[in-house]
Amino acid sequence: MSQSPPVSSFPSASAVRAPAASDTPTAARRPLRIALVAGEASGDLLGAGLIAELRRRHPEAQFAGIGGEAMRTAGMETWFDATELAVMGLAEVLRHLPRLLRVRRELRERVVDWAPDVFVGIDAPDFNLGVERWLKQRGVRTVHYVSPSVWAWREKRASKIGRSADRVLCLFPMEPAIYARHGVDARFVGHPLADEMPLEPDRAGARMRLGLDADRPVLALLPGSRVGEITRLGSDFLAAAARLLAGDPQLQVVVPMANEAAAQAFSRVLAAHPDAQALHRCLRILRGEARPLMIASDAVLLASGTATLEALLAKRPMVVAYKVAPLTYALVKGLGMLKVDRYSLPNVLAGEALVPELMQHDCTPERLAQATAQALGDPAVAARLAPRFRAIHEQLRQDASARAADAVLELIG
Repeated sequence: MSQSPPVSSFPSASAVRAPAASDTPTAARRPLRIALVAGEASGDLLGAGLIAELRRRHPEAQFAGIGGEAMRTAGMETWFDATELAVMGLAEVLRHLPRLLRVRRELRERVVDWAPDVFVGIDAPDFNLGVERWLKQRGVRTVHYVSPSVWAWREKRASKIGRSADRVLCLFPMEPAIYARHGVDARFVGHPLADEMPLEPDRAGARMRLGLDADRPVLALLPGSRVGEITRLGSDFLAAAARLLAGDPQLQVVVPMANEAAAQAFSRVLAAHPDAQALHRCLRILRGEARPLMIASDAVLLASGTATLEALLAKRPMVVAYKVAPLTYALVKGLGMLKVDRYSLPNVLAGEALVPELMQHDCTPERLAQATAQALGDPAVAARLAPRFRAIHEQLRQDASARAADAVLELIG
């Protein structure tokens, strides 16, 4: 996909930046140095892919910063483990704030002392954008990999992100144009999930792997990976599943849990459900296996988020649902912070309503069951969606790690 030339509203790097390490005679004799920070599992995988591609081009390159097992295996020296940043929720952030501030302070000082050719912050915007801005002010080139959802809400964040990052690497094709409106250099590199998942998923093989009956319909139920999501959506999803099972007792309803905390939260929701006993007999709960389950399914009922992209790449019909706290919803709507009519990634990427979205007040057991029954029972739905999903898959399938590496090295010059 062609990109418009980046426009910058800021002074040129040569006007404001202290001499970079790579500009000195000593640096010319030392290997390329790249500092990276990833704060969760998805960022760790992105970082590992980027390191592998950079090392392929520069075998002697050195990598250091914050990452997890995947980045360590790829050859990075981790000053702190990624779990140091894996804090979610206001109360948890406040409880860990002194430690987070210490990690940030020590990281910034260590990066400056190490004098890397570039710093790459991978996702984790609450932590990385502040670090990037501090480093950029001190002459370190900075890249932010994975744009926050500026296409969905608070577009003006794009200009603030530009004050932190010399370059933004975007996973979705509609994002660079938004940054261009704010004078920020942003590049579409593609999505690594599109690189990983096959264009033609093997449904029969996925069913065999999971031990599912090949002759009975399968519904994948994904009420979210976070405890808060499961608490808000789990009961409605279970009630919808109960209605669907009443209409078709042959239906196989399978629920993948991302981790132990998610499994415990779902168990609590299930135990409190009026139909708990009957549902216990009918549901099958898996630890992990969300991706093969989506490929194996006839339809997916799921929470809005990255999982909707995986369902698209699995080429499966889906119904997307979401709820937030009523006060949060009222504030976001009332202040006009939400800029889109479509929420789910399949619909945003398609530019039209390909799949049903049942958000907030529309997210009821009755509506969930009705929309899911249509996705399960009408073969024309899958036939209509498959070519559209494949076209989006091909658009996102860009060898993201390689393109990200090219963009980083181009910035270093």
